[in-house]
Amino acid sequence: MIKNGTRLQSQVCDTQLIVVRSADSLDDLRVGGAPAVPVGDPTDSALSLDDSLADGNLMGKRYVDDTGAEVLVTKAGKGTISVGSTPLSLKEAKPLPASD
Repeated sequence: MIKNGTRLQSQVCDTQLIVVRSADSLDDLRVGGAPAVPVGDPTDSALSLDDSLADGNLMGKRYVDDTGAEVLVTKAGKGTISVGSTPLSLKEAKPLPASD
């Protein structure tokens, strides 16, 4: 299982991310359709960006899935962050309470 604080990178684009909240679903974490690997590990040059998972991601934004897993993008890229073929959703900021 991937631990909190693990730094990962895409094999098919520039994306890098940090695991904020781990879950079992992250065992199949992908970016652009290819498995994410630890930063610094060799990448498979035979892999290519999946056009159906190339919507990109935003630096500094958090992405979550329905199991509670959460990742933070530290370097943006062209690949969509997904678990298997299911894209993670952008975590919306919680509105601040109104100050009356």
